[in-house]
Amino acid sequence: MNILVTGGNGQLGMSIKDLAHSFDNYSFIFTDIDELDITDLNALHQFFSDHSIDIILNCAAYTAVDKAETEYNQALMINRDAVQNLVFIANDHDVSLIHVSTDYVFDGRSKRPYLESDPVSPTSAYGRSKVAGEKIILERSQNAAIVRTAWLYSPYGQNFVKTILKKGKEQGELRVVADQVGSPTSAADLASAILHLANDMPEEGVQIYHYANEGVCSWYEFAMAILDIGNIACKVHPVKSEDYPVPAPRPAYSVMDKSKIQNHLRLTVPAWRESLETCIDNMK
Repeated sequence: MNILVTGGNGQLGMSIKDLAHSFDNYSFIFTDIDELDITDLNALHQFFSDHSIDIILNCAAYTAVDKAETEYNQALMINRDAVQNLVFIANDHDVSLIHVSTDYVFDGRSKRPYLESDPVSPTSAYGRSKVAGEKIILERSQNAAIVRTAWLYSPYGQNFVKTILKKGKEQGELRVVADQVGSPTSAADLASAILHLANDMPEEGVQIYHYANEGVCSWYEFAMAILDIGNIACKVHPVKSEDYPVPAPRPAYSVMDKSKIQNHLRLTVPAWRESLETCIDNMK
């Protein structure tokens, strides 16, 4: 099975590269914008004329949450328009599409884990751009899966784990929001789930799945665990969201129900702290 991975240099793309050798029934083509600009439909047409592809894993995304408030057109170009191009190409070539989305499609006001069927209600420009991409897939794809995730981290790129490790060493004292809760997600675990899904796609239509690691914590508790596992002495002060203003509002509650993907793939989802330990050990 030939798999095209877009956004190959991002956190998830790199994590899929790490696992590629474990899936010898797949042949991977990793691309990023330098190899394939998915906002360019002509470039996609040419690429698919030159390559035989069975599944597209779209890991490309505009993820600068705060910048999206003032760069909404750029966010839409990648999170909506490029997705539309991929849907068009996938339908035209009878190719399946797996697209990665986010907890930011929800407003964070739920009192229970979000189901795939819950209505979306984004509060940020980034969230609206991701909903726009989802909407195109839901309305136009012949065969696709949307996988929503949250609080993604890895040894690659910019993420909360790397930031806390760096600032903890440099500053010795941090302020971290304690009134936003969710489930940290190892990009390695998400990559594994997606690669298993690629081998067990629904035969037609579009399905939405939620994937994050097991357990719930606040950003403050997440930071404390990172510093503990990293063996870094640093004082952390819990603060309220209102005391740490940012341009884009964040969901106060980002916990997602994962039973659908667990039942479909018969997956065991690791606990978030266990996966965090593995990631930090690998970074060392």
